[in-house]
Amino acid sequence: MAEHGLSEESVRRQVRKYLDEIIPHFNVLSYYKVGYNLAKILVNLLYKVSVDYQDERALEQIPKRDVVVYLMNHRSNADYVVVAYVLARGVHVSYAVGEWARAWPLEYVFKSFGAYFIRRRFREPLYHTVLERYVQLITRNGVTQGIFPEGGLSRDGKLRAPKLGLLDYICRTLLDPGFDRDIWFVPVALNYDRVLEDRSLIRELILEGDRPGRLAQLVTVVSYLASNTVRLLTGRLKRYGRVAVNFGTPLSLRGWLKTAPSDVLSAPREQRLPELERLAREMLARIGAIVPVTPVPLAAAALLSFGQTVVKQDALLERMDQLRDRLSEVNGKVVRGGTRIADVWDRAWRMLRMRRLVVAEGETLVVLPKGRPLLEYYANSIAHLVPIRAPRLPFHKAHEIDTNLPRLMQ
Repeated sequence: MAEHGLSEESVRRQVRKYLDEIIPHFNVLSYYKVGYNLAKILVNLLYKVSVDYQDERALEQIPKRDVVVYLMNHRSNADYVVVAYVLARGVHVSYAVGEWARAWPLEYVFKSFGAYFIRRRFREPLYHTVLERYVQLITRNGVTQGIFPEGGLSRDGKLRAPKLGLLDYICRTLLDPGFDRDIWFVPVALNYDRVLEDRSLIRELILEGDRPGRLAQLVTVVSYLASNTVRLLTGRLKRYGRVAVNFGTPLSLRGWLKTAPSDVLSAPREQRLPELERLAREMLARIGAIVPVTPVPLAAAALLSFGQTVVKQDALLERMDQLRDRLSEVNGKVVRGGTRIADVWDRAWRMLRMRRLVVAEGETLVVLPKGRPLLEYYANSIAHLVPIRAPRLPFHKAHEIDTNLPRLMQ
């Protein structure tokens, strides 16, 4: 009021506007009957689902009265559906959802599922005060939340640097003297053989600033839904490979605070955030350590490791086996890691061939020019676990590198 010379009533109207925008209207029937069954159909129609718990005993030992917050890497907008489906039998998750979903009918659907909306890159202090109070209100009341510490979808497949806003709000709930529970952060890692919006995500990294408008995006979505509906009705719809979800070892916020300065949560923002960034990076490290390795990322990393356009299939299978061994050494979470490497390649090959990323000429595989950026995107999802580059095959004119191939911008 003082800063902008506004009346109390006008400020209250603005607050109510923010509240109406943020607060969901959770509906049990909508979430557990409509939402769960729809998610079950869609997820299993598009993917084969794998779920793993790296420390199930630690998860079971979280006191029932404490608050749980799932921190996830953000690969696709399908993450919301996949994790909600996986957890639906045990808990309802309230997601922090970006502005992209504030369009009819998505806004109504997400709000009925208990999701709350946040504006990204919106710096108005009053808005953030309202959002902070709402997040702390649901935290105090034990609502299980799901947030993406990266703050948005990965464009190049790698884990992004953390954003601290929501994490800061949640942590500062402990400043309430009446709040005597603990808050547990559970790392969740997802990976896909095919991310639905992968081409859109990497498009701006190939041609900087080349981002389609809302109308173009809507046309793309409608076209995608229509074509896949036709494939479904004609029996030609194929699964997009595997989606895998791993749950890691939870971290107690009160336990972590014992390693931080005693007054960190009440300290000014400029002193508080560096410490909270340490917490965020620790959680991202835990997420990164359990990122599941599905067939396509493994095959993509192996193909790119040669640094060549043309690769012999036998050499590729050997390289995939080597990478799988290295992943085992660093405790990487290879989906069905005991499967024959030829079977793993066969699953990856179906997707690479369907996406027209790689073609086969006899016993030789050729990376198509337009396929390389997508291969980089999928290989990057596990690049922090195992180096993509490796010794090349002896040089041969068939292995000549095409320097004009499109690449993701660094």
